[in-house]
Amino acid sequence: MTTTGLAPRLSIVTLGVANVPKARAFYEALGWQASSASQEAITFFQLSGVVLALFQRNALADDAHVAPAGDGFRAVTLAHNVGSEAEVDAALAHAVACGARIVKEATKVFWGGYSGYFADLDGHLWEVAYNPFLPFDEAGRPVLPGPQS
Repeated sequence: MTTTGLAPRLSIVTLGVANVPKARAFYEALGWQASSASQEAITFFQLSGVVLALFQRNALADDAHVAPAGDGFRAVTLAHNVGSEAEVDAALAHAVACGARIVKEATKVFWGGYSGYFADLDGHLWEVAYNPFLPFDEAGRPVLPGPQS
């Protein structure tokens, strides 16, 4: 915690899924490696600067003390940025080969980039995008311009 509030950090994104082993197999098919910290009830993937966790949907809702019901748009998307339009197309094709469903075909977008969306096995939306205005650092993390003055 900073003196003005929470530190600007996102540590873990946890997706509520219907079947943890099935969801794990989907993300492993994408080419991601599950951490040895994973268990039958929860799976962890180390991504670039953040951890993705898969946890059974009802158990996750119970943990947060909220109802597990809810379908359709959840007002959240996850993004996977790549270095070119061709990489967007390839990543979307790979996701489909692993069992994903295309929600929006890749296209040039109003902000000057190129992107498309897929839904994973539980309907979580992933945008795959090429943003020519968002460079990556040497570790492959996106780098935004500094704070506004």
